Order: sequence, then C-alpha cells, then structure tokens
Amino acid sequence: MNESSPVPESSPGLTKTVLDIHDILKILPHRYPFLLIDRVLELKRKERIVAIKNVTINEPFFVGHFPGLPIMPGVLIVEAIAQAGGALLLTEVEDRNDKVMVFTGIERAKFRRPVSPGDQLRLEVEVKGWRTVPGMTAAKMQGYAYVGERRVAEAAVSCQLIDSSRGRGTDDGGSRV
Repeated sequence: MNESSPVPESSPGLTKTVLDIHDILKILPHRYPFLLIDRVLELKRKERIVAIKNVTINEPFFVGHFPGLPIMPGVLIVEAIAQAGGALLLTEVEDRNDKVMVFTGIERAKFRRPVSPGDQLRLEVEVKGWRTVPGMTAAKMQGYAYVGERRVAEAAVSCQLIDSSRGRGTDDGGSRV
C-alpha cells in the first residue's frame, strides 16, 4: 500500500480488504456530520464492497427525526449505500483528490425496517455497470443495507465522477452547485 492509495495496486483480483476510517478519509471527501461509513470489511475491486455504519444517538439528524422515536432517515441510508459505492469506485481513480463522485439517480428504493441508535448498518454494494469515456466516468450500482441478517433498505444508485472544481463558487460571489 502506498500513502495515497489504501488499496494495493498489485492485487487486481483482491477479494478481501479492510479499510479503517483513516483509509476512508483518504478516499471520500465527506466529513462529519455527513460521512456515513465507518469501516470497509470487504472490497473486490470494480465489483463489490461491504462497509459498515455504526448508528449512534449522537447523530445530528436524530434531534428532529423524530423526537422520542429516533429513526435514521431513509434518504441517509441510501446516501450511505452511495458513499460505500463511491469508496469502491474512487479506489480506481488516480487523481481522486481532484474528483467528486455525485449522485445522478436513485431507482427502486425500498425501506423495509426502521434503523435506530445502536444498530450497525452493513452496506453491501455491487457494481452493475461502469463506463469510462474521455472526460466522463459513470457507474450504476445495486446496494442493500442490513441490520444483522435483516434487510432494512435497498436501492439502485447511479453516479458520475466530476471535476471537484466544477462545484466551487466563483470569486465574484457566484453560486455554488
């Protein structure tokens, strides 16, 4: 492993890799309170990732969702699926510090059971399609979220890799994306 790439380059068929939070922070641009994966348990390059999110009562969204009945918002579970998929795909991008993986679609999202403080989400994401053409990389992934052996949510997500400078505001006070 080198400093910039937590996934060994010399292992094209890697079947099992554990990434801790320090490795994840080198891959994803997300930070508190929006980083929604804590550890990667398994990573098979360009194919599949298994990550976890430890859900605690300290999550800021529990203040209002819902007082007296804390439930993790479904949209954040889908975001956690997307972040796990983004971590998988960004390990393949050499200049990832200059790129951001953005959502371009969510399909067939289903929420089966509530996720509460104390739960550990296991996020399993498989790449269904990956296309790179000059100037653009896009992917489709199928993700599942589990608490223990129970599936709590699922969604197909699509994303695109963009230059991180595209979202920055202008010097004249222009808007941000």
